[in-house]
Amino acid sequence: MTTSRMPALYLGHGAPPLLDDPVWSGQLAAWAQDLPRPTAILIVSAHWESAPVSLSADTSELVYDFGGFDPKYYRMTYRTPPATALAQRITAMMPANEPVHQHASRGLDHGAWVPLKLMFPEADIPVLQMSLPTHDPQRLLALGERLRPLRDEGVLIIGSGFLTHGLPFLTEFRIDAEAPGWSRDFDAWAGEAMARGDVDALADFKSQAPGLPYAHPTVEHYSPLFVTLGAATDPAEPGLQVIDGFWMGLSKRSLQVA
Repeated sequence: MTTSRMPALYLGHGAPPLLDDPVWSGQLAAWAQDLPRPTAILIVSAHWESAPVSLSADTSELVYDFGGFDPKYYRMTYRTPPATALAQRITAMMPANEPVHQHASRGLDHGAWVPLKLMFPEADIPVLQMSLPTHDPQRLLALGERLRPLRDEGVLIIGSGFLTHGLPFLTEFRIDAEAPGWSRDFDAWAGEAMARGDVDALADFKSQAPGLPYAHPTVEHYSPLFVTLGAATDPAEPGLQVIDGFWMGLSKRSLQVA
């Protein structure tokens, strides 16, 4: 059987109500249908910040790391096959000075299982979650570069965040709420930088991007972008911006790189 070379993705994962949004859920499902079938999925979520690099356990238990939502979201499941082989492969890939911690019990958090339930609803592909070990763009680019060979083995690498994430500064919590100026400004700047393949500008966002600090009062939802870019064959080659627009005023712009 021939293994397809996979792209790498950066996507917005939303909150659990994304699962009931016909527009964005349909966009994510259609995106997945356009991809080759992965042999496995490696996802780096904004919601697991841990150093050294840590890998999730082979468990069907999910992490319900959110509050205040409909009880039905806390009963949801996403039971995928074990990803033991991928965990072993990644551990072997990492240099001796960057040990990998295999977490004994941690399952997938909502930054992983919410979008994956929409993109791969059959839950029949092994999924492994990796922690964000740093927010330094250069170190994350280097991490993505180390992971790049996995793409030739059919592994889909996903950075899961949100291109703007100024939750403390939102005043409306409707899916169709108008995007604040800071969210629109940061989104437009980032979209233009992505279209140029300007990795240096994206990495220097604290100095160059408009809309700060409101767009990212903390950076964990932006940081997964650099794992994705590092995993690209050529990080400076503009990728495909598959999804754009806003959700509750936050940018859902998402990127696919070759």
